[in-house]
Amino acid sequence: MRRRPPPGTVPWHRAMRTLARLHHHPAPARPSRPAQLHGLLSVLDEAVSAQAPADAAVAACGEPGPVSRQTARSCGLQSIALHRLRARLQDLHLTEPDLVAVQAHAARLLAFDLWMLRESLNLAFTLHPTPRTEAARLRLNGLGRHADDLRRLRDGLRGETA
Repeated sequence: MRRRPPPGTVPWHRAMRTLARLHHHPAPARPSRPAQLHGLLSVLDEAVSAQAPADAAVAACGEPGPVSRQTARSCGLQSIALHRLRARLQDLHLTEPDLVAVQAHAARLLAFDLWMLRESLNLAFTLHPTPRTEAARLRLNGLGRHADDLRRLRDGLRGETA
């Protein structure tokens, strides 16, 4: 009669086979620094080019007079595009400490751009406009300094590849 192992235990031969299988599959090699830099620059290039329409959408929210539905749609589409780029940026598997720092800084700058789009929509399409919110809305003229910071960050990295 065959003896069964107690419930919840694994027979030793099955455990050894599993360990042997794991031993034959080495961990994947981490990407080289140039490959990591190229991936980061690719996403940053797209983010910088996506800032122009986002900047225009924020500025359209600050134009005098009633704000069109097309402006709301544009803000929404730009917000989606920047959100996807930020997610792609954060999904990069970087191991170089300086590139990880650039990745985090760029993610914060894109988060600010997303915040600006949302706040512009809130000011432009408020249910109860007041003189204070209208004055704040009319001061909207684009993404501002953070867009320039992202461009400078990308240009600094691009200089490293040259």
